[in-house]
Amino acid sequence: MLERSYQAYQEALNYIPGGVDSPVRAFKSVGGVPPFIDRGEGAFLYDIDGNRYIDYVQSWGPLIFGHADPETLDAVCQQAKKGLSFGAPTLLETELAKEIVELFEGVDKIRFVSSGTEAVMSAIRLARGYTGRDDIVKFEGCYHGHSDSLLVSAGSGAATFGTPSSPGVPADFTKHTLLATYNDLESVKRCFEASDNIACVIIEPIAGNMGLVPADEEFLRGLRELCDEYGAVLIFDEVMSGFRAHLKGAQGLYDVVPDMVTFGKVIGGGMPVGAFGGRAQIMEHLSPEGPVYQAGTLSGNPVAMAAGLSVVRRLKEDPDIYKILEARAKGLVGGMKKIADAYGIPLQIEVQGSMFGFFFNDQPVRNFEDAKRSDLEFFAKFHQEMIKRGIYFAPSQFEAGFISTPLDEKLIDETLEKVEEGMKKIL
Repeated sequence: MLERSYQAYQEALNYIPGGVDSPVRAFKSVGGVPPFIDRGEGAFLYDIDGNRYIDYVQSWGPLIFGHADPETLDAVCQQAKKGLSFGAPTLLETELAKEIVELFEGVDKIRFVSSGTEAVMSAIRLARGYTGRDDIVKFEGCYHGHSDSLLVSAGSGAATFGTPSSPGVPADFTKHTLLATYNDLESVKRCFEASDNIACVIIEPIAGNMGLVPADEEFLRGLRELCDEYGAVLIFDEVMSGFRAHLKGAQGLYDVVPDMVTFGKVIGGGMPVGAFGGRAQIMEHLSPEGPVYQAGTLSGNPVAMAAGLSVVRRLKEDPDIYKILEARAKGLVGGMKKIADAYGIPLQIEVQGSMFGFFFNDQPVRNFEDAKRSDLEFFAKFHQEMIKRGIYFAPSQFEAGFISTPLDEKLIDETLEKVEEGMKKIL
């Protein structure tokens, strides 16, 4: 039952647009009332009605060690006692920067910000300032935050120039955004043929915002070659996958090094944070060293830095965590696949480190068009059945899921029992 959550949602609607502070939380694509959360503990969420959920969202990725992880909380509390924010340099910023720079090839320097959206927006501005060009190439289905240049939808023609996908975004902004098809190098080549003013190509190398769809390594190599040929900056958006799919992000899985990387989620340990970094010759164009302006009063917030350091250092000390979490992720979606096959339900599955995805689709999913052909109505029904049974998956077919260290094989077995119950109920 979600009686108190229903009441809370109705009250929130009076004061907050849509009753939520981020659209997907409203459960619009899956139906039903969003549970209002009271607390998290390890692998679990507890709502204000007293319901317990096995949580596969984990605050959309950052909680590798689960909710209310004691070591992370201790780091946060110890720092909070010293002060929440100073607007001045701290040692923590340099310490976390050093950890990331040492792990990621091609990242010589890094700048912290307060969100993934801010990180991507700033990286693109820097790429434009560095190259002296205006156009950017992005891929349909990759989400890079809600800044104006990136809220685009497909237009028409072989080389697709973006058009605004949201009111309030001037067409003059998105006219500089060209759209390509994920895992389709020819579509990128057409963009370069259509414009000699491309500053950068930005991509989620492990896409988590159309469901989990990893890029083909050959495709990423092709992007690297095209950017080198045309003098464009290659940006990997690893706000979601950085430290999640692998200790070294996509670089730990693919033999491709970008010019810039954006980070978020994990490097804040659950606190709001983002970052962008890259080669020294690019980063030196950033203010105060160079002319490209970027600033933020709460950038490098000491509480977020302390939380991030706690998480990143533990991952660095024990990288086998990724093997364990990947095995559990494969156990989860592999088990779901067996159940779906037994009931004649088309299901595609994917795992990258501690990230997983599944599509109710009878064909492999390699890009956003493939993902959109999934059975969204079935997913909505499935999600509702899972919520009723205490399983919290992302409330959208187009979002990745995450495994945390407290989420063990016993809980995965419990999940699979509920999955089978839910699928039988729908049929």
